[in-house]
Amino acid sequence: MPDYMFLLESRLSPEQRAVMLRVQELAAALGFNVYLTGGTVRDLVTGASLRDLDFTVEGNPSKIAHELEKGGAKILSEDEKLRHVEVLFAGDCEGSISAARDDHYVRPGTRPEIRWSTIMEDLRRRDFSLNAIAISLNPASRGLLLDPTNGLSDIERAEVRALTIHSFTNQPVRLLRVLRYAARMGFKIEQRTQEWFDLAIERNLQETIPPEDAGDELRAIAREERPAVILKAWEDHDLLEAVNPLLAKKHPAYDAIGRLMKVREDLFTAGFRPRLAAPMLLAILGKLKDRELANVLSKAGFRSAEAEAVLGFAEEAFEAQKELVGRKMNAPADAFRFLEKVPLDQIAYLMAESNKSAALSKIRAFLNKWRPIRIALPVVATELEALGMPRGTKFDQIVEQVFAMQLTGRGKTKEEREKILRKLSGIKEPPKKKEKEKKPPKGTDKAHAAAAMGDAANKKHAAAKAEAKHAAKGKPAAQKPHAKHAAHASHGKSAASGKKSRARK
Repeated sequence: MPDYMFLLESRLSPEQRAVMLRVQELAAALGFNVYLTGGTVRDLVTGASLRDLDFTVEGNPSKIAHELEKGGAKILSEDEKLRHVEVLFAGDCEGSISAARDDHYVRPGTRPEIRWSTIMEDLRRRDFSLNAIAISLNPASRGLLLDPTNGLSDIERAEVRALTIHSFTNQPVRLLRVLRYAARMGFKIEQRTQEWFDLAIERNLQETIPPEDAGDELRAIAREERPAVILKAWEDHDLLEAVNPLLAKKHPAYDAIGRLMKVREDLFTAGFRPRLAAPMLLAILGKLKDRELANVLSKAGFRSAEAEAVLGFAEEAFEAQKELVGRKMNAPADAFRFLEKVPLDQIAYLMAESNKSAALSKIRAFLNKWRPIRIALPVVATELEALGMPRGTKFDQIVEQVFAMQLTGRGKTKEEREKILRKLSGIKEPPKKKEKEKKPPKGTDKAHAAAAMGDAANKKHAAAKAEAKHAAKGKPAAQKPHAKHAAHASHGKSAASGKKSRARK
């Protein structure tokens, strides 16, 4: 059996791991059982990236959510009727906390009666088997996998299976959802589920999808990694009309979606995990005019503040661009500080839609050049500290000055940075020590003298030996003339010989 807690802890980001531990602590303090459920477990099993953390508690999730809010989390939305809270956890990690419940239908197609229940009942009332899996986070059963509907087998077969024949009748919005899951994961629809799907389409159940439910699917698709594939699946089954007739008539702006998808890849490469729901929603609805866009959002159940944020998004992004290309942003350091504060989704939108080369060049420099320099700035601090500068206000100012210089291409090497740091801090180089002449070891002079005397004695002995040899032959030993004198003597002999020859003639 796989160790699911090990998989979780090894695949979660540090921020997600911290959130999971905090929710466990709060649930234990309140006496609630807590479980990771739905998409989180499904993505863990399939190996997909863990985008959200979905928790289910046997209790009231609002208490946990409000405690998290004290620690920096942000409550995005709260449905008191369903006891479901959407949360942006501290560390920019998204997710939800829900109460375990059972939906009781008096007859198929009616509104359900909600009953608070255990985790097993909650899992069995869900839409598809691949969403009906949970992992316990409770001390006594931590890491235990709960799979009452055999969803793991369906995942292994790469199938999306509905849990009941009334699945689409009870909630027609599942017609959109089943295609979304299949398209996202590259799964096929299980045979019986396909039959139930086709029967629901024949009965025109798609026309009964509540606009608010369709709006939830529109929100969900804006957060998908491959929205274009899902939208085309909806179009192929004539289901865009169920989302909005105007969108079905004008079609999604696939070119805009493609541009934003490329930007998302670039941001991932640069080390970001962008949330692009607002710009992606604008890309999907990109062929609609402003009034039409406002009408679609209103019918989809978007709250007024939520709709205004989407409608004013492009204007805010272009206002930021206008400031970015202004005179105040000529210095790279100023442009960096400004872009650091611009929301990432606005940066992504500009990268996809802007035609201002000056703005785009600064954004690319920020992502690919300036941020890596910023990340490596602790190295500069370490080098300054090594020179003897104590940490403090001036220390921080010097580090920032060096950072500004690095943005312009200076201080790339360690030697160059050291010169800059010494100049800014006023720390001079230590004087160079003069190398002392090495004295020869004791006894070296005596050894040289003895060697010289030995050479002289040898030469003297050789000369005496040569004289004795010449004396034995009866000829005096003559010293060998110097090369120059020998040359003159040779020249004299030649001249005398020439004179004698002329005389004879």
